[in-house]
Amino acid sequence: MGAAFDHQFAEPQHEAAFFYGLFLRGHPLQKLREDIDVPPQVLERWKRQTLREPWAQPTLERVLSYRKHVLAIFDSLIFQEMSPTERLQ
Repeated sequence: MGAAFDHQFAEPQHEAAFFYGLFLRGHPLQKLREDIDVPPQVLERWKRQTLREPWAQPTLERVLSYRKHVLAIFDSLIFQEMSPTERLQ
């Protein structure tokens, strides 16, 4: 699982660019943000799982960190696309 797993988390900018491309094609911004982020109910389920399987905690933390990183990159791409007037709203 090591190398393949590490490769999945190697390029968050590629995944953010993929979602940005969907945005440019007309997909709703909020829906894309929801798709990138981890929903609260999923996060709670994962946390319960780590209580039963403590060895899964590092993986959970890595997945969450990766998802947040992808979301931050995606948001920065969206912010750059916005006009200065839209940014103030």
